[in-house]
Amino acid sequence: MRVVMVCSGGMSSAIVVNAVKALADQEGFPLEIKAVGTHEFEAELARHDLGLVAPQVKHRLAQFEEIGKRLGIPVALIPPLGYTPLGAPKVLELIRRYN
Repeated sequence: MRVVMVCSGGMSSAIVVNAVKALADQEGFPLEIKAVGTHEFEAELARHDLGLVAPQVKHRLAQFEEIGKRLGIPVALIPPLGYTPLGAPKVLELIRRYN
């Protein structure tokens, strides 16, 4: 599964992305995941199966969902407790719902 995570600039999500990827690898779940800034989201979403929205940009969720609707790709909000390295299980569970 290919997932793109959007945050303000793409940098703060790198820690979360790494933790989710490590857990997916450990569990044998095939996952490609990357973080991007808001300005890259639409172009990147078109090449992925799922878009995840970081809590700090949830005020733009409707906009991201509209992009996903137009592209036919689901977009989901990451719960605040999932947006930490220790929250990787919550994020991976969310991803699996769309697999």
